[in-house]
Amino acid sequence: MDSAPLIKLNDGHAIPQIGLGTWPLDDAEVATAVASAVELGYRHVDTAVRYGNEAGVGQGVRDSGIAREDIFITTKLDGPFQGRDRAVGGLDDSLERLGLDYVDLLLIHWPLPQRDEYVSTWKTFERLQAAGKVRSIGVSNFKPSHLERLMEETSIVPALNQIQVSPSITRIDSRAFHDSHGIATESYSPLGAGRDLLNAPILGRIAKKHGKTAGQVVLRWHVQQGLVAIPKSANPQRMKENLDVFTFQLDDEDLSAIATLDAGADAGVDSDVDGH
Repeated sequence: MDSAPLIKLNDGHAIPQIGLGTWPLDDAEVATAVASAVELGYRHVDTAVRYGNEAGVGQGVRDSGIAREDIFITTKLDGPFQGRDRAVGGLDDSLERLGLDYVDLLLIHWPLPQRDEYVSTWKTFERLQAAGKVRSIGVSNFKPSHLERLMEETSIVPALNQIQVSPSITRIDSRAFHDSHGIATESYSPLGAGRDLLNAPILGRIAKKHGKTAGQVVLRWHVQQGLVAIPKSANPQRMKENLDVFTFQLDDEDLSAIATLDAGADAGVDSDVDGH
C-alpha cells in the first residue's frame, strides 16, 4: 500500500496527511502497532509525554527497519514543561525515551491560559528548533485567541495546530483562522471518539455507495478538507483501512450530508478551561 500524500508546512517541511495516533496504547502495544503500521505504509507517528509510550514508539520505529529520516515523528510537552526553559529538559528526556536525535514536530500540548506561560514556552521551542533538536514546532488545542497572542509576541508562526476535529466537531472558524495564517490543521479523534459517530446512518449510506467503511468515509472527509488526521488503531486490518482512503472521492451530495452531523464547537473540548 502506498504511503499518505504530504502536506507542506509553512517552514518548508512536510507531514504525511494520515498518521498513526498512539493514545492510550502502552509501550508494548505501541511498539507492535508502530512496526505493523510502518510495514503497511504509514510514515507518520504521533505520541506525547503524557501518553507514557514514547519508549515504545521508538522501539517500534527501530523494529520496523525503516530509516529514521523516512518516518515523521511528533511528540508533545504538557503542563509540567510550560514556562521559560522547562521544555529544554522535557525534550531531552523525550528524545532519550524515543532513542532519537531529533523529532520532526514538537507541540505544546495545551495552552493552559490560566498559567500564562505558553508564550515563554513557545520562545523556548524556537530555541530548540534553532538548535536542531526539532525540525518543526507547533501547538495543540490552541484557539485563535491564543494563536494571535503567540504571533504578536514571538518570532515564528506555528507550523501546525493539532485540535479535536471530526464531522461532528468541525471547528470551521479555527480552521479558517489557521488557513489565513499558513498554519496546518491536524485532527485528533478524527473518527469522533466517544460520540458514536461511525454508527450515523448518513455515514452508513455513503459508505455503502462507495464500497467503503464508515471510518474510511470520515477519514476521506478529513483528506478532502485538507486536514492531517491521526486515527488510533492497534489492529493491522483497521490500520490498513485507515490508510486506504486515497482511491475514492466524496461528491458534493456526500459532503452536504456529512455537514449535517456537525454538533458545534460546544460539543468538544474547551481549551480555555480544559487541559493538563
